[in-house]
Amino acid sequence: MFENLDISGFFILASLAGGFLGAAIGANFAFGLTGITVLLGLASLAGTGSTAVLDYIAFGPFTGPHVAFAGGVAAAAYAAKRGYCDDGKDATTPLARLGKPDVLLVGALFGAGGYIVQTGIFHLPWFGAHTDPVALTVVISAIVARVAFGKSRSLFDLRRPAGRDLAPRGLAAIAPDDKFAWVRYQERPAQFLTLGLFSGAAAAGASLWLHDAFPAIAEAGTAHVFPFAISAVTIIFLILGAPMPVTHHMTITGALAAVTFLPIVGHNVSVALLIGAAAGALAAAIGELCSRGMHIRGTTHFDPPAAAIWPTTTVILGLGAALGG
Repeated sequence: MFENLDISGFFILASLAGGFLGAAIGANFAFGLTGITVLLGLASLAGTGSTAVLDYIAFGPFTGPHVAFAGGVAAAAYAAKRGYCDDGKDATTPLARLGKPDVLLVGALFGAGGYIVQTGIFHLPWFGAHTDPVALTVVISAIVARVAFGKSRSLFDLRRPAGRDLAPRGLAAIAPDDKFAWVRYQERPAQFLTLGLFSGAAAAGASLWLHDAFPAIAEAGTAHVFPFAISAVTIIFLILGAPMPVTHHMTITGALAAVTFLPIVGHNVSVALLIGAAAGALAAAIGELCSRGMHIRGTTHFDPPAAAIWPTTTVILGLGAALGG
């Protein structure tokens, strides 16, 4: 059944190690390393024509988000479930500090699971080629971790602070506050839409230029991961205390939209850039909605950017395929 899915013992073992690494150093630190390895992979691709670094290192079993980041997220949820730490949503703290090998082994198992799930999604007819299997796997892994290790019986977990007799309903029930929030300084629509528009535009411009300047990058269809990598690296600065915006869901989709629609709009780079800006704003809105509905009141980490990337990517690639014939 799996002979055509590129699932091998080597990659499963390597993904076990990748998930272990993500848990040991912390999911967000692992994601920052993803950004660095993507930049190295693009440099290697531009110089040699090989996607080996991107395929195996950046988006594979070493620092692929579906392996290392997802492994770190699941390990944190497990650690909280066992009482080793207080916050199951903590995707930043390196879990090696706990001195609990079982925590790191949970990260390893989720790393291998992430590799298998991502490979399966990638090989789904039509859908696998018209979505982001890595981002979708991060979401699926987070759901499994919440069901397995979360402290609430509800997947959505819309808890309110104790002492409120009348719980808000509708969108008010998921509104952020001082206790329940994701990134407070980008939660207002005026802020996240502006961030999405301009982050998407910046990413679109960079990817269009790289797509034109480096034939190997254009042929591999990887220009859109450059701005994603820059956004991922800024997460390291956020961890270290700088109030950085979280933009990787905006930049990767904005860049992808620009490159995808470039031939559809007659290679008009200005129009393609504007389409990228719109895609960035769409991803920003979806990300904030997912943070409110799935992350901020949960007891485990649910990644809003990943939850925004896969549906936005599906819309972009689906429309691109339909309009491009």
